[in-house]
Amino acid sequence: MTTSVSSTPEQETPTTAGFSRSVSSLSSIGKRSSSLPTDNLVEEVEEQFSWTKTVFRRKQIAHHDPDAIATRRSVYDDPDLAPHYWPKKDYENIHRFDPTARWTYREEKALVRKLDWKIMVTAAIGFSALNLDRSNISQANSDSFLQDLGLTTDDFNLGNTVFKLAFLCAELPSQLVSKRIGPDRWIPMQICLWSVVSLSQFWLTGRVSFLVCRALLGALQGGFIPDLILYLSYFYTKTELPMRLALFWMSSNLCGIAASFVAYGTLHMDGVAGAAGWRWLFMIEGILTLLIGFLSFFRMPPSPTQTKTWFRPNGWFTEREEIIMVNRVLRDDPTKGDMHNREGLSIRRLWTAVCDYDLWPIYILGLLFGIPNGPPSTYLTLLLRDIGFNTFDTNLLTIPSQVLGMVTMFVITLVSESVNERSIVAMMEDLWTLPFLVALYAMSSSPNPWIFFVVVTGLLSYPYTHPIQVGWCSRNAGAVASRTVNASLYNMFVQASGIISAQIYVASDAPRYRRGNRTLIIICCINVCFLYPGTKAYYMWRNRQRAKIWDAMTMQERAHYLSTTKDIGNRRLDFRFAH
Repeated sequence: MTTSVSSTPEQETPTTAGFSRSVSSLSSIGKRSSSLPTDNLVEEVEEQFSWTKTVFRRKQIAHHDPDAIATRRSVYDDPDLAPHYWPKKDYENIHRFDPTARWTYREEKALVRKLDWKIMVTAAIGFSALNLDRSNISQANSDSFLQDLGLTTDDFNLGNTVFKLAFLCAELPSQLVSKRIGPDRWIPMQICLWSVVSLSQFWLTGRVSFLVCRALLGALQGGFIPDLILYLSYFYTKTELPMRLALFWMSSNLCGIAASFVAYGTLHMDGVAGAAGWRWLFMIEGILTLLIGFLSFFRMPPSPTQTKTWFRPNGWFTEREEIIMVNRVLRDDPTKGDMHNREGLSIRRLWTAVCDYDLWPIYILGLLFGIPNGPPSTYLTLLLRDIGFNTFDTNLLTIPSQVLGMVTMFVITLVSESVNERSIVAMMEDLWTLPFLVALYAMSSSPNPWIFFVVVTGLLSYPYTHPIQVGWCSRNAGAVASRTVNASLYNMFVQASGIISAQIYVASDAPRYRRGNRTLIIICCINVCFLYPGTKAYYMWRNRQRAKIWDAMTMQERAHYLSTTKDIGNRRLDFRFAH
């Protein structure tokens, strides 16, 4: 489910050609009445199915009549309620806000495609830079990295823990900086800063320098993902964002594949200038991401209406395109006009977001959902080395799981948006992982290397549901200020998950890690049997509570509430939680 407000039918205007022929087809499109009769489970399921049919119907109309009006119904079509959702005066796109604006499917489709090339590609490349510099330690691990520095696998675990802890601690501060100076400035700065640290790992000397670099990388990379999500929310609707986030993590997998080939080549540089191959790996990849960071300064405009600058005098978008961009985003979520993109968060709003207990169930999912596949993923190269594969084959054998993971992640995100379902669909990651963990646990102490490879590859080909849950958290926040903080808090719990998972595979349990796998199986069962179903039940209950109060109010009472309430975001009575 999505945020909902009361709405009235679209108003026909004489300046919108083709609108009259499509208004009957669109009578239910985008309508998410806040007075939904959600008195029981059956009615909520029926309403969810109805929304799925509505989405499908929109696609049919777009296919058969691309010149039909694509403007979705919104609260701005209700003259009584619209004033309560008007953007703030200092909203950076206020000059393009026009509730009477109408556009066609053809226009919107072309614009979204343009956004994907101009905005999404740049963001995906930046995200790839993040993953390149935070995961290259796995490729280095397939070489003589630990032995050269005199480290044990427990030291390696400690390094991962330090990284995750620093990453976690940097989340909220990074978001505060990003909201004050703008993610379009802060994101390129982050990439450049951590790239310098990453390439400096060429000169690592031992345990202390290793831990210091891991701490610095975590501190500089922390907050990057919520920063990027905040930035993309300026350009995309909440139904478009999860698929773009899935493409993010697909780009991460592509980056992982490319990194495997880069590692295969750079590790062959062992001995060049008297340096080990893993040192050249850090140096080359650090220089590459530094270049990406520098170019990002010129490829990230602050907002849809701020693309003109001294090095881009004509901008990227026409006035018509800017009007469509601004109004389609505000029609989808009016709360995006609540703050300026250079407006910092007050301590009060920060504390309000932190105390938002309705998002705690998603935080708990963030803490536990990724643990069952975390250790096998982190230890993949070591596991393959221990089973008998050499350094170079090990790096190439990581590719199949990356490719399959891209496919399963894209499919699961597509399914989630198509059926308008998050909790049960997101549970599929742990449901996929469980049988492979059981197979690993049941294996003999000396399994066939290729059978072991197939099982581990199957496990790590799981449908990654993190993009679904990131979009879910953003959607249930319900306000720009809350969304900024809540995205960071969710990601902090995800990083805490990494800290926990780093302690599960220990040296005393090597090389098959049977105790560790047993622990992972238990956590996986808890997620599947209790956490995901419980989260769905909680949000359905909260929606029924809200609907009971809201449905009992008259239109005059609703208008009075909206004009006088101090509730913001998901605290408002007209808000409905997605589940």
